Amino acid sequence: MKKILSLMIALALVLGCTAALADESVRLSQVYCAPNGSGSVGIVTVALQGDVIVAVHIDELQWMDAGSVSVLDAEGDLTKGFPEGKVLASKLANDEAYSGMMAAYAGSTVTIANNYAAIEAFCVGKTVADLEAAIAGLDSTTAVDAVSGATLVNTLGYLQSVLQAAKAE
Repeated sequence: MKKILSLMIALALVLGCTAALADESVRLSQVYCAPNGSGSVGIVTVALQGDVIVAVHIDELQWMDAGSVSVLDAEGDLTKGFPEGKVLASKLANDEAYSGMMAAYAGSTVTIANNYAAIEAFCVGKTVADLEAAIAGLDSTTAVDAVSGATLVNTLGYLQSVLQAAKAE
């Protein structure tokens, strides 16, 4: 009986806390950006309820070896101008290969998917103003320390891209 009562109280608390947010519609916003410099194209999607960030999705596209999972099913004229032996690929779709390359190249110990997930989790639940305040005054070194679990050198660029998406109309 105590377990059922505890469950009912917990459920009531959750429903009570979400009731205010449930009255507001969710707005999706997406930007194409360069969170990591000029070597890739970032796609950052943010869902907001009022001014609260309720979901974030980060991915990047870049040229990868031909064996990678491509975002394009392209042949013929469309592939003219593509770098030889490369495909346009998602870092998330190629998490294992990309993360392995970064481990060898830069000593990375956290996969790109887990880095993105840490940044996304850091942003969820914050208002736009909260996120602005959280990243104000950060630099590339302090931004890595601010986001638990993220080890990307350009964590600040990703946070700024989330903020850019949250503010986009």
